Amino acid sequence: MWTEVQETILQELIGRYPGLSVVQEPVRKAYGLLEACYARGGKLLVAGNGGSCADAEHIVGELMKGFKKDRKLPEGLQGRLREEDPENGEKLAVGLQGSLQAIALNGHPGLSTAFANDVDGDMVYAQQVCGYGQEGDVFLGISTSGNAKNVDYAVTVAKAKGMRVIGLAGKDGGRLGQRADVAIVVPETETFKVQELHLPVYHALCLLLEERFFS
Repeated sequence: MWTEVQETILQELIGRYPGLSVVQEPVRKAYGLLEACYARGGKLLVAGNGGSCADAEHIVGELMKGFKKDRKLPEGLQGRLREEDPENGEKLAVGLQGSLQAIALNGHPGLSTAFANDVDGDMVYAQQVCGYGQEGDVFLGISTSGNAKNVDYAVTVAKAKGMRVIGLAGKDGGRLGQRADVAIVVPETETFKVQELHLPVYHALCLLLEERFFS
C-alpha cells in the first residue's frame, strides 16, 4: 500500500532533481518489486562495476542498518538476547538494528578471484546469483551503459531462477534496459553524470522501503 509519506519521499526526489521526473513510474515499479520481495522474506542481490560497484555497497549499507529511522529490534528478539548473554545481551538488544537483507556481490574476493582464475571472470556475479538467489528474490544490476557483460550474465541467471530484475542504467539503457523487469534509465549519457543521478534514485528507494518496513 502506497502511503502519503511515501508519495512525499518520491515528490521530494523529483523536486530536488527535476530531470528525474521521467523515471518516476519506474521508481514506483521498482519499489513494488522490492516491497513484495521483502514482504515474503526475500533478499536483494546487487552488482555493478567501478563506481557502480561502490553504489552496490552503498545500497547495502542503507538497507542492512538504520538509514533515517531508529530500527529497534522486535521485543521478543531483544528478550532472547538478554537471556542468552546476561553480560552483553543488553548492549546487543539496544545497539543492533533491523535489517532488510541485501548482499553486494563484489564483496567476496576469495570466491571471486578463485572463480575468475578457474573459470571466467565475467561470470563471477552470475555464479553468486546462482548460489545465493532464490525464486522471489530481486537482482539489482547497475551499469551506466546497461551493457556490462558480467551484469548481463547475472541477469540471465536471475531470470532463470525465477528472480525479478531491476536495472539501474543511463544512456539508452542498453541490454539491461531491455531485459530487466523494471529499468530505471536516468536521463544522462556521460558516465559520471549517470552515476550522479543514480545515487538519489537508490536513496529514494531505500527511504521508501524503510518507511514501509520500519515505520
